[in-house]
Amino acid sequence: MKAPNLSGNYRSNGKRKVVGRPSPAQQPDSLSSNPAIPDEKSVQHAWVEEFPGGVTVCDADGTIIEMNDRSVDIFEEDGGRALIGKNVFDCHPEPARSELAHLVETRQRNVYTIEKKGVKKLIYQSPWYQNGAYAGFIELSLEIPFELPHFVRG
Repeated sequence: MKAPNLSGNYRSNGKRKVVGRPSPAQQPDSLSSNPAIPDEKSVQHAWVEEFPGGVTVCDADGTIIEMNDRSVDIFEEDGGRALIGKNVFDCHPEPARSELAHLVETRQRNVYTIEKKGVKKLIYQSPWYQNGAYAGFIELSLEIPFELPHFVRG
């Protein structure tokens, strides 16, 4: 199989080939010729907006600071995009509120599956960090098949 032509997006770092954003020397006027990446300011989070899983981010105080499009859809009945700026603890009834408070206090991750309206999801809640300092929590909500293969590798 012939390798695809990845002009500008395929470069060597001396040890291995790296696929990603071209170096400034390769693209001096823009980050990419890809129309999905409109400018440098939005490139950092551009991929997440149309990601098929829900991504909800709160800061260290529990304030919801980001939701991608899928997260907005998931929480539409609870306010959708209007939840940005609200406290995540106000969005959870007991006992979930106390469980979430414990996770935030201990900065532990929480991973589980749920079934709601005939759809199975993996929920992954984890602390996130910025420059090594605790910055808040992120929740990923991913639809998964009811029967999921499991592989043991290595």
